Amino acid sequence: MDTRGSAGVAYALAAYTSWGLLPAYWKELRDLPALEVLLVRVLGTAVFAALLLTFSRRWPEVRTAIASRHNIAALAASALLISVNWLIFIWAVAQDQIVATSLGYYLNPLMNVVLGIALLGERLRPLQFVAVAIASAGVASFAWSIGELPWISLALAVSFALYGLIRKTVPVASLAGLAIETGLLAPIAALAIAQQEHAGVGPFAQAAAQGPWVATLLVGAGVVTALPLIWFASAARRLRLATVGLFQYIAPSLALALAVLVYGEPFTSAHAVAFGCIWTALVLYSVELVRSRV
Repeated sequence: MDTRGSAGVAYALAAYTSWGLLPAYWKELRDLPALEVLLVRVLGTAVFAALLLTFSRRWPEVRTAIASRHNIAALAASALLISVNWLIFIWAVAQDQIVATSLGYYLNPLMNVVLGIALLGERLRPLQFVAVAIASAGVASFAWSIGELPWISLALAVSFALYGLIRKTVPVASLAGLAIETGLLAPIAALAIAQQEHAGVGPFAQAAAQGPWVATLLVGAGVVTALPLIWFASAARRLRLATVGLFQYIAPSLALALAVLVYGEPFTSAHAVAFGCIWTALVLYSVELVRSRV
């Protein structure tokens, strides 16, 4: 592998490993309301992205992107979707539901296939059809076992798949797109935080009351959000899309290990059946992905 490819692998590993370990970060903020953590995360990401754009002199990318009303409308929609995704994820981690988030992100590639069929008129290849059918059977089995739909997993998978679909249609680089998305929401987040802090019940006041460790983690929420996205974009520029796609299972695998081995979340026989079906589906999906790129 050449130097460019080696760097791409390093960036991909950094991105997906970070995403897999992030539940431990949000777990430390579990005593803060999830919505308030989201507000700080959005504002912090917007500020950090703006600093990176300034340092790298890439503001022209933002100006070009926002010259199109279509781009602004699309990025506003993707901003809402990623905010919903972040909120559910932060809340789920605080509620000891990391296993459910892991299931959601395992489902995400297969959800992309389903959206491609439903919204883009794509046709399933035989292995893709089998993969989606097996994954659907796993989710149905799990829903039957617990007596309800696994809404956390499905909401995460659907919101992130829709987010990816929109971003795929907008010709904006990763960093510029992230800056615009969070920039659109930043004024709302800043106003809400300011009002809460003025009343003495804001996220920073609550974090400070819990000690410097929690306060520091809250301040760093934007950095830990933006850096993996930048690393991912760097990997995508250096590696084939199929290669990058094979790294995506690192994140939910690490999250699952954290949930069960570190935080003691239950992994029942119902989980085993559901995850087994989805892992089988993902193997078939990956085989088909590699075959289609050869």
